[in-house]
Amino acid sequence: MLLTDARRNARTGRNGELIPLAQQDRALWDREQIAEGTALLTAALPKGSVGPYQLQAAIAAVHDEATRPEDTDWPQILALYELPKGMLDSPMVSLNHAIAAAMVHGPQEGLRLLDALQGEVRIAEHHRMDAVRAHLLEMAGDSQAAVKYYRKAASKTVNLPERTYLLMQAARLAEDGG
Repeated sequence: MLLTDARRNARTGRNGELIPLAQQDRALWDREQIAEGTALLTAALPKGSVGPYQLQAAIAAVHDEATRPEDTDWPQILALYELPKGMLDSPMVSLNHAIAAAMVHGPQEGLRLLDALQGEVRIAEHHRMDAVRAHLLEMAGDSQAAVKYYRKAASKTVNLPERTYLLMQAARLAEDGG
């Protein structure tokens, strides 16, 4: 919890708008919380079997250790996501795994994994599925399809800051010719 909460002050802007992890001002991250969370995780890991919470904490720690987005150790994050898939039957873990795979192997691999999740009833119609697809399509250079999926995701969420963020992404790409 400390490792995730440490990023709280950087998650939203002055007007409550969402700021994605890659765009957050990491100087706003609470380094004391990160140090405490990492120390607790380091102490806990060798003491017994590792479960889904320890793995999620380890993933958060890898994100927190990167001083810049481009310093993120995506191969390590991908390896960690591949472990909880078997331990935790969660479509969100599968969605996060697809993102990590895209960051390591390229957006086409992430899109392939998203396609495999289409039959997963617990997530197939979730707005995050469309939002991730939009982001990966944008990464792949397909701005027109990304606009479509950002708008589709926005239409499915009831969270106003999320909807605003998704519509802003669609508008940004549409302005650029998408």
